Amino acid sequence: MKAEIVSIGTEILLGEILDTNAQYIAARLPALGIDLYFMHQVGDNRARLAGVLRQAWDRADLIICTGGLGPTEDDVTREAICDVIGEEPAVDPEQERILRAFFAGRGYAMPERNLKQAWLTPSTRAIPNPRGTAPGWWVEKEGRIIIAMPGPPTEMQRMWDKEVEPQLRGRSSNAVIVSRTVKTAGIGEGTVDEMISPLLHSENPTIGVYSRADGIHVRVTAKARTEAEAQALIAPVEERLREILGNAIWGYDADEMHDAVGALLAERGLTIATMESCTGGLLASTLTDTPGASRYVRGGIVSYATEVKIRFGVSAETIARFGVISGETALEMAEAARRALSADIGVGITGVAGPDSQEGKPVGTVHIAVAGPGDAPPTTTSYTLGQGREAIKRRAVTTALLLVRRAVLAADARATGRAG
Repeated sequence: MKAEIVSIGTEILLGEILDTNAQYIAARLPALGIDLYFMHQVGDNRARLAGVLRQAWDRADLIICTGGLGPTEDDVTREAICDVIGEEPAVDPEQERILRAFFAGRGYAMPERNLKQAWLTPSTRAIPNPRGTAPGWWVEKEGRIIIAMPGPPTEMQRMWDKEVEPQLRGRSSNAVIVSRTVKTAGIGEGTVDEMISPLLHSENPTIGVYSRADGIHVRVTAKARTEAEAQALIAPVEERLREILGNAIWGYDADEMHDAVGALLAERGLTIATMESCTGGLLASTLTDTPGASRYVRGGIVSYATEVKIRFGVSAETIARFGVISGETALEMAEAARRALSADIGVGITGVAGPDSQEGKPVGTVHIAVAGPGDAPPTTTSYTLGQGREAIKRRAVTTALLLVRRAVLAADARATGRAG
């Protein structure tokens, strides 16, 4: 089955929002045995959208649209689809009932303009959307399928996962493609490539090595008649990767570093506290993105001002001697956070996020330190990242998480050595 994705919305073309919907859908098509050949972005213009849809209709079996299903005049996805399939829409009584009940349940009268969201055509059935007012459209005609879903990602993703993907599964006669990503930290791309070189010549599954912000990823991709057969091809390769890479592996597939670090802390009963300057509390915020983080996160101090650092325990003498932007200050910040918040581990981050230099240090200079757990020697790093302010802050958070992971695993190794 050949597919094309059409992302609809002038705000995409203006760069006001990122087209994350297309990425989300594209990542899920290989496992369904669906080949994606083209992706389009088009504004809220009926004629131009109909032109893109006609082009896709001529060469694809499946067209997946997102956006343009709202109630306003510039939401023209339904109208453009009708132009392509040659059918007129009409209000469906059941969809109208569902729509009015949605508004009534929230204590609002439904604007009559929303009634277009209850339209269907003879070749169309509605796709339920409990998260919003716009049902999706599933159109089947002349051996082709058009699927139209809402633009808001929370609505689209739920509709895809619960309604669309289950119905597409098994529709394609193509072989499925399944990938497994093994995520590592603490070793470079060339080293990983060298370590797993005996596996790199495999043709099915294939293996690729990629550098990412959170470490080096190894992607294993298999092609087979069914997902189960593809998984069976991947399994022995994944096992071999675990044997070779060992503790360098911190996660798989969609795992996030903050979740992995949180799991390490929770499993060992350890707590963590932060003192952040240039990252402005982003590390603490990221740690608490994990549900249940209260088990291990004691708290965080945003010590943007020098006097705040001193108030919470950083030595004025250290700052005077080495400067605010220094590894020595980062270490004292980590130790101060650990003491002030009674945590097993303290993290200190100081640096220059920009756009101006500070203390003669260039923009992108970052110092990170981890104190603990126990009497472990501190873990520190310093670097300069020549990117924008947001990238500097996010890289600092990722690096801090990697250092915390390294400190915990080092403490495990010391404990094992003492026990032995």
